[in-house]
Amino acid sequence: QVQLVESGGGSVQSGGSLRLSCVSSGYTYGAKNLGWFRQAPGKGREGVAIVYTGTGSTLYADSVKGRFTISQDNGKNTVYLQMNSLKPEDTAVYYCARDVIVAVAAGTLRPLGGDHWGQGTQVTVSS
Repeated sequence: QVQLVESGGGSVQSGGSLRLSCVSSGYTYGAKNLGWFRQAPGKGREGVAIVYTGTGSTLYADSVKGRFTISQDNGKNTVYLQMNSLKPEDTAVYYCARDVIVAVAAGTLRPLGGDHWGQGTQVTVSS
């Protein structure tokens, strides 16, 4: 079955870095996109970055452009999110999702759907 397993979260100070990983399995990797989303307590889920795995094309929310980089290792069916210059407002549970659809507007990626989601990994950034 389809599985998405995130890892790499943790606690860092402002300005620090983390790299998240999403290992996917159970399907043809290049046939579906994979995206990173996050949700802070009391807030809705927001899109962070998406990679169209068959082509390598990427899409980012303005809030993370220049700081975060999504990448992939096709041989490992794995996508990464390198997060640099972290800010307290980046604190959230980060999720990996497959076959995502987003509405792109005003520099945001509003999640509309995805058929599989990982369990999430907590990222906490202190001041």
